[in-house]
Amino acid sequence: MAKDKVICAIDVGSSKIATLIASMGEDEKINLIGVSAVTSKGVKKGQIVDIEEAVSAITESIEASERMGGYSVSSVFVSIGGPHIESINSHAVVAIAKPEGEIEENDILRVNDAARAVPLPTSKEILHVIPRTFTVDGQEGIRDPIGMTGVRLETDTHIITGATTAMKNLIKCMELVGVNVEELVFTGIASAHAVLTDTEKELGVILVDIGGETTDIVIYADGAIAYSSVIPVGARHITSDLAVGLRVSLESAEKIKLYLGKVNKQPTMPEATEKEEERRSLSKPKEELLDVRSLGINEDIQKISKKTVVDSIIRPRVREIFELVGKEVKKSGFGAQTPSGLVVCGGGSLTVGLLDQAKYVLGYPARLGKVEGLSGMVDEIDSPVFATAAGLIIYGARSDMNSQFSLPVLAKGLPIKEVVQRGINLIKSFLP
Repeated sequence: MAKDKVICAIDVGSSKIATLIASMGEDEKINLIGVSAVTSKGVKKGQIVDIEEAVSAITESIEASERMGGYSVSSVFVSIGGPHIESINSHAVVAIAKPEGEIEENDILRVNDAARAVPLPTSKEILHVIPRTFTVDGQEGIRDPIGMTGVRLETDTHIITGATTAMKNLIKCMELVGVNVEELVFTGIASAHAVLTDTEKELGVILVDIGGETTDIVIYADGAIAYSSVIPVGARHITSDLAVGLRVSLESAEKIKLYLGKVNKQPTMPEATEKEEERRSLSKPKEELLDVRSLGINEDIQKISKKTVVDSIIRPRVREIFELVGKEVKKSGFGAQTPSGLVVCGGGSLTVGLLDQAKYVLGYPARLGKVEGLSGMVDEIDSPVFATAAGLIIYGARSDMNSQFSLPVLAKGLPIKEVVQRGINLIKSFLP
């Protein structure tokens, strides 16, 4: 009986560092065996700002997950984000190696390499090269051309780039922790793997991952990624607004924000009539006050109206976030190709009234992202907060099954021995 493959993922965020360990058997079912999340240190806006603190937090997260899963982590898929992430779409053409013969994996690799040849500043490096669609001898819209016959192979690819220093610092942190980096994965792509359905991707959808200090945007059109970007505003800005507006500490403001997000979660009742809704609203007290003592907040603050807090402090910042998302959608040019609307995930997605504001500002239908595709200890990650970490596990499992698209994209800055080994492994994958 073949031994199960173990996949490890670390989501290095601005507010938390989450580590997941999963096993995958021959049935390709992904079973979650280890979960941990610790408060993030040494990370600002998705980038390492203090290596020593970041290493300490990552080590703590890995060790907690190892104890739960009973497995020692040696190699990991790691998330990377931040405002330095940018994207471009590229087109490339190559002649098929065997004219009038079958297209092989080598042809796919060559056309992808040709698509990678885009001018970049020295401070930038390619993070992902994602084939969107292929064209064989003028026939467009081909998803997988392997085995087809043709002379000319074209591809439209989506290229995601990031700052070289940000990547190197993250890899250095992992080396100091004592684990190898399988691949750096953009947080938006990881989250998309966990919360988007194939139907949504096919129809066109906008993923909005609201993290602590940044918000990732990934737009799918016709089943493939068409646009990616990051805006430097996140859920922590909402917390800061609460702290200033209510004159409390950031810790107290975070408690209030999370409490409001929980108490406003009410099950939707489509069968409820308008009269029942009206009766319920009339039966509620006109002015609900927030009992700060029950939240463990000892600061001497006056009684606060929940409605005032939501309408005057939280809503303007949430609206600003979605206005910035709207600008990115307009900039992408794919706004009209996304009838599935918005899928919102990340810790910030639990903010009170967020989906209503998304619908109001952008005019799209919106839903909360739910992690799908995993089994085992899924109750531990049953929250949009773990979308990126869960997506990294799914990404790792799929990249193993689709090795031709799992290209070694980060050669710069790696030890020469590792670069050579990656090349050898790539050649071996084509041998019988």
